[in-house]
Amino acid sequence: MVQMFDLDAENQPPYIGCRSPGVSMTDDIGTTPLHGLTIVDLTSIVFGPYCTQTLADMGAEVIKVEPPEGDAMRGSGAFARTRGMGAPHMTLNRGKRSLVLNLKSERDLEAMRRLLQTADVFIHNVRGAAIDRLGLDYDTVHALNPRLIYVHCVGYGSDGPYGDLPAYDDVIQAASGLTSLLPRVDGDPRPRYLPSTLVDKVAGLHAAYAILAAYIQRGRTRVGQKVEVPMFETFTHFLLEEHLAGATFDPPHGTAGYRRQIEPLRQPFQTADGYISIVPYGDHNWIKLFEAAEDTAILNDPRVATPALRAANPDVLYGRLAELTPNRTTQAWIDLLGKHSIPAVAVRDIADILDDPHLRETAFFRRREHPSEGGYYEMRPPVRFFGAQSVDIRFPPRLGEHNAEILESLGLGPDPVG
Repeated sequence: MVQMFDLDAENQPPYIGCRSPGVSMTDDIGTTPLHGLTIVDLTSIVFGPYCTQTLADMGAEVIKVEPPEGDAMRGSGAFARTRGMGAPHMTLNRGKRSLVLNLKSERDLEAMRRLLQTADVFIHNVRGAAIDRLGLDYDTVHALNPRLIYVHCVGYGSDGPYGDLPAYDDVIQAASGLTSLLPRVDGDPRPRYLPSTLVDKVAGLHAAYAILAAYIQRGRTRVGQKVEVPMFETFTHFLLEEHLAGATFDPPHGTAGYRRQIEPLRQPFQTADGYISIVPYGDHNWIKLFEAAEDTAILNDPRVATPALRAANPDVLYGRLAELTPNRTTQAWIDLLGKHSIPAVAVRDIADILDDPHLRETAFFRRREHPSEGGYYEMRPPVRFFGAQSVDIRFPPRLGEHNAEILESLGLGPDPVG
């Protein structure tokens, strides 16, 4: 059973979700999953930082190298209490140490070279020509540390005609075809972005598993390698797993676009007091749903009288369900459908997510006191390991907070770099 923490309590212990049931917080059951892995992180915005935050959550030592002005996400949003400590920075860069280096300075560049000689992974999102000018290209860095895993986060694969183009989340949403999906659902012909940095985060997770794969291979070969992670290719791969659809075959068996996902009537349903998501997945669930609602007449409709017809005409079923849901409250539907194992959940506003009872019970949110920012909420790492030591995640760092200790460890003294 997972211990529940009070969201309003201070100084809560490390996350225990990765502990084996019955093992106390004081038992030594080994190290964190990525103990001993050192990552030099020269990335900014979301793509790279989300990758390294994910790895820091598993125990990797991440040194975030920033320019004197800091990562742009430090000032993003209107919620910062202290300059450079904006809300996105608090989530994306927790668990890391901050080292400010001006890589146009030879002294700072020497600090960077020494740092890379001690690291396992170097990840950056600097354009190719710029990283070459700094002398931090793969060949040069590999000569400094042949065991180093060198990861380049790029917008497009370097061997294609888009290779030198700049890329951001919205650009890749458009280039991949994602912005064409909402028009298929609601009939509004305007292409639209999904309101999330979805591409950056998907690419960041691809970069995380790529680093782990290269780390495993290095364990066999004792030699590092270069890894390229392109936003366009990773997100297109992610999107087309289902949406390549009929275009998968040659000749095509239909068009691109997974029908179930773009069915116009497959949306949250209005109830007597709100909205609900009901997912009758599979023909048997449709039958159970209408039986539970005591409205089986629709199953005799010639358009949906057989399993094949119901699969071919889901709009008829969704349409009838939309007519029924306003007759009961959201909770009444949840109770009714729960008895028949039909997935259903109340539609929640994102502003209310901190009050979710499941997330409270599993201690997903932890209230902490930052040394300079005061109280804030931190999300528990979503993946749990039941045979590893808990990770006591560092606070999101202030800009250059760890300069002195890192530079001293490199034999450069505690003085600020320039």
